[in-house]
Amino acid sequence: MFSIVNYLRDPRLVLGVQRYFGVQSKSSLKKDDDCVSNSLKNDDCPRTSENGSIRSAKKHQKQDTSLNSNSHNDEGDYIITNLFWYYLFVFGTELGDEIFYATFIPFWFWNVDGAVGRRVVMVWTIIMYIGQGIKDIVCWPRPASPPVHRLQKKWVQEYGMPSTHAMVGISIPFSVVLYTMNRYQYPLHLGLVIAVVWCSVMCVSRIYLGMHSVLDIVAGLLLALILMVTLVPAIDSLDRSLVISQWSPAALFLVSILMIAVYPQGSKDAWTPTKGDTTVVVSVCLGVMLGSWTNFQLGQMSEPKTPPPYNVIWPSYEMIGVGALRTTLGLCGVVATRALCKSVSYALTRSIFRWKGVEPSDDTHSKAISIERTLDIYYKFFTYCLIGFNIVFLLPVAFRVLSIERPTFYTEL
Repeated sequence: MFSIVNYLRDPRLVLGVQRYFGVQSKSSLKKDDDCVSNSLKNDDCPRTSENGSIRSAKKHQKQDTSLNSNSHNDEGDYIITNLFWYYLFVFGTELGDEIFYATFIPFWFWNVDGAVGRRVVMVWTIIMYIGQGIKDIVCWPRPASPPVHRLQKKWVQEYGMPSTHAMVGISIPFSVVLYTMNRYQYPLHLGLVIAVVWCSVMCVSRIYLGMHSVLDIVAGLLLALILMVTLVPAIDSLDRSLVISQWSPAALFLVSILMIAVYPQGSKDAWTPTKGDTTVVVSVCLGVMLGSWTNFQLGQMSEPKTPPPYNVIWPSYEMIGVGALRTTLGLCGVVATRALCKSVSYALTRSIFRWKGVEPSDDTHSKAISIERTLDIYYKFFTYCLIGFNIVFLLPVAFRVLSIERPTFYTEL
């Protein structure tokens, strides 16, 4: 068992994947250039490439003009020889980034189905919370670099086990399929193919970019799969109660605050941004559920006139245009909300600290940093909670005023 774990954690396994998809070492290619320059006969000095195939050094000379590590501000000694895989896997890893969440979640609510959206957001939140928490408990580092080429440094401060990208990669697309398969009439195999491709690209991207070992990916997939067996049916039953119950706001606030308060701090010797990222996820979910509850309490949300399953309505040109307008105006509203709330909430929390007699600039350096990080948690909580609330409540009201609302938005209880 330990031998399997050690094998899957081996950074050379990650390096092998990188080489297979065209991430080559500059030092090995330099040997080929030397071979060419010292050759007295021809330019076809053969070499064995990292993936085992025989290639000419002349061919690799032509590839030296391709994307290299310096263009990415990376200190690794590597060259990208296949741009297709590079851009595919950069896109794949962005499917687990804040930009994707900030566009996918609002787009789904405004243009597809709010009932499915609420359930997917709750699954995503719980999966992310558990995955991020385990990272800061296990404290396993990311693959060693070198020998691994680190093509991305955005999450380098976080620990690696398990891969939350892998957990999101299986939880979001497959929960969408599970929540829509009995709600809409569409080819189930098509949804499964999209989910498998989505998950595969995300998982391989994390190995390709040198951010996770194979074991991190496998552990993330297995953990998310086990959690979804319980979460998907439980959340399907819980969603309606959270929307219609008068006690929902108090319960949601209490649970959300407790989740952030008891979040594990990780290693005492190193700070990681996972708590702040987890606060964002929990806050968005809280805002979405509060917005849905407000819609119901104001009498705007009602039962659908006909029970599922529903036929999929393929959009006309007019629907595409209105949906694009909705999305554009809505995302502008999200950006404006973030900018405004970031300033207001940060200033407010700093004022509260000063009122309590705490001033970061007058304190020791280490304590000042601790206070700034606490302020960061407060501002993220209030800002992203309001963003989630506006996505489901305020912006749809604006769409209704502008006569560009989605007709079934308020019937998705």
